[in-house]
Amino acid sequence: MLNYIIKRLLLLIPIIIGVSIVVFMIVHLIPGDPARIMLGERATAADLARIRAELGLDDPVYQQYFRFLKRIVKGDLGTSIMTNNPVGEELLDRYPATIELTIFSMLIAVLIGVPAGIISATKQYSLFDYISMSGALLGVSMPIFWLGLMLIWVFALQLGWFPASARISVGVQLDTITNFYVLDSILTGNWTALKDVLWHLFLPGIALGTIPMAIIARMTRSSMLEVLSNDYIRTAYAKGLSKRVVVYKHALKNALIPIITVIGLQAGILLGGAVMTETIFSWPGVGKYSFDAIMARDYPVVQGCILVLSITFVLINLLVDIIYGFIDPKIKYN
Repeated sequence: MLNYIIKRLLLLIPIIIGVSIVVFMIVHLIPGDPARIMLGERATAADLARIRAELGLDDPVYQQYFRFLKRIVKGDLGTSIMTNNPVGEELLDRYPATIELTIFSMLIAVLIGVPAGIISATKQYSLFDYISMSGALLGVSMPIFWLGLMLIWVFALQLGWFPASARISVGVQLDTITNFYVLDSILTGNWTALKDVLWHLFLPGIALGTIPMAIIARMTRSSMLEVLSNDYIRTAYAKGLSKRVVVYKHALKNALIPIITVIGLQAGILLGGAVMTETIFSWPGVGKYSFDAIMARDYPVVQGCILVLSITFVLINLLVDIIYGFIDPKIKYN
């Protein structure tokens, strides 16, 4: 197992290089002049030329890329064109917000999607099955931006039940330790802040987690139906085992591999969907940071955001592969 983890971590090197090439080329194909964005429309030609020279924008593309790759190796993601602050520091401030929202959304997706799929499989063609799978189909078909706007309009603006933006209310005090507000609230014993943070997480969490929840529910149902049709399940019933034991101890355990695979893939969708969700809810995370950078043609920020999110996704898939070994002892890591 340890050797497998080391090999997978080493594979990060070519993956990072590959991602860096793709990101660098795509970002540089985006129309717009960073120098003019920095100086404004009234900038003179001399000022524009000076800024381009300082940023190295006049150098050949391959030189700009190798300069970018050299900085990555050193852990330097460059400097933001708009704020003139190190991209790494700004990402570090925003990364916990995105991960916290992603984890919360995934918890919603798993805690609702998996039980719904199990019940639908054990009660196939029942009213619950039709309702849950129809809801799952609707959830898969629903755009994140539309759902987010509807949630804000109904539950924040009309009913006033939940806040429409931010991570915590202005009047609530919280001593940050890790910048993960839920964890910090628990560590400091600030239960008022914890309630407020969870209240702020609810709407963006629902908006971001609906599509993964629907996909997980459909996959759970499909996987469970396949397992429940096997002979050993009928043998278990013939031995007099209760339905609860058969479903949760025998069937679910063997159905988990494809379910875990889908959950791992949905983590990537959540990271991608965070861009739209954070923008709609003014959530101060990497997603909104990257969206603002794209609109401002802030190349270093865009490159840094995509690179960090790509590495996060690769690490999540590594974790999923490791979980496989604990679920299914037949899996060997050579």
